[in-house]
Amino acid sequence: MFTSVNSRAASAYKRVSADTGVSTADPHQLVGMLFDGLLQSLNVARGAMERGEVEAKGQAIGKAVRILEEGLRGGLNLAQGGDLAKNLNGLYGYAVQRLTLANLRNDRMLVTEVIDLIEPLADSWKQIRGAAAAQPATGLGA
Repeated sequence: MFTSVNSRAASAYKRVSADTGVSTADPHQLVGMLFDGLLQSLNVARGAMERGEVEAKGQAIGKAVRILEEGLRGGLNLAQGGDLAKNLNGLYGYAVQRLTLANLRNDRMLVTEVIDLIEPLADSWKQIRGAAAAQPATGLGA
């Protein structure tokens, strides 16, 4: 019924750490954090399915869907983002459909399919940051 002091302290530390990370992150880092959270939730869901933990699976898939819909999809600028934004919008929508089906059918392979779609995108996003940092300053604006 009650959690241990250590568990509550660890949970509080984790919340403060996450809040601090979000409040000091630039937009690029925020999207990276969304990808990290999404992949973590998908892996938690897959593990919960393997163990037969229905409630944990539902919570993890629900969190993944919220990240996709409210974070990644909600952050797209479809008016100015051109084909890239439209394609990402379609990909995120497809991922939500597959996760909904995975939850209904308790199908780990559908979760794995979404992981396989998102991981290359998340990796590419991280590489963009690294490539930009490696470019010498040109003095040509922002």
